[in-house]
Amino acid sequence: MQGHTDAAVVEAWSRNAAPWVDAVRKGEIASRVLVTNAAIVETIRAWRPRSALDLGCGEGWLARALPEVAMTGVDAIPELVEAARAAGGGDFRCLSYEEVAAGALGMAADLAVCNFSLIGKEAVDGLLGAAPGYLRPGGLMVVQTVHPLMACGDAPYADGWREGSWAGFNSGFADAPPWYFRTVSSWVALFAAHGLALLEMREPLHPESGKPVSLILVGQLPE
Repeated sequence: MQGHTDAAVVEAWSRNAAPWVDAVRKGEIASRVLVTNAAIVETIRAWRPRSALDLGCGEGWLARALPEVAMTGVDAIPELVEAARAAGGGDFRCLSYEEVAAGALGMAADLAVCNFSLIGKEAVDGLLGAAPGYLRPGGLMVVQTVHPLMACGDAPYADGWREGSWAGFNSGFADAPPWYFRTVSSWVALFAAHGLALLEMREPLHPESGKPVSLILVGQLPE
């Protein structure tokens, strides 16, 4: 679709960095407070990494939630990286996914996590394909994303760009970024295509509706 590109995703996030920092730090996003924040922390802790990369770290909350892990956070939005650095808890760097894929990090972590940060297409393919460049042999890739069955809405259940929305967010947000929808089978195939053996899949449930809020996948590089 015209206007639906990885560049458009970054541009939209650049315009919404400040309200995003406020929304996260004030606990305004109900699904995160109720379900998904704890879900990703629990998943990472279960694998006991000593070092981890937070790819698309935003304002850095995950590093602060995992003080026992040596965390390096990466984001393409300077304002978000500045907010993360100010709050502390890890080493935060302003890099695009393309730069990470090209080897700009110069490190190999035990685990990489992408928490609701893989919403594009080509940049995501490149990032996962480059995992041997920033993960040690046998390293883990952890992805949390919207649950495809719940996020599909009335659209066909097929991969493709979707319109973004800030529905349920405060009025400070504007110009929601587009996002690339993937089915469950497409996520599984994406991991396989990049040599990541799928070790675990979780579907965190909403405590009231009992329906899945997100999908968490854990893949592993060859030893």
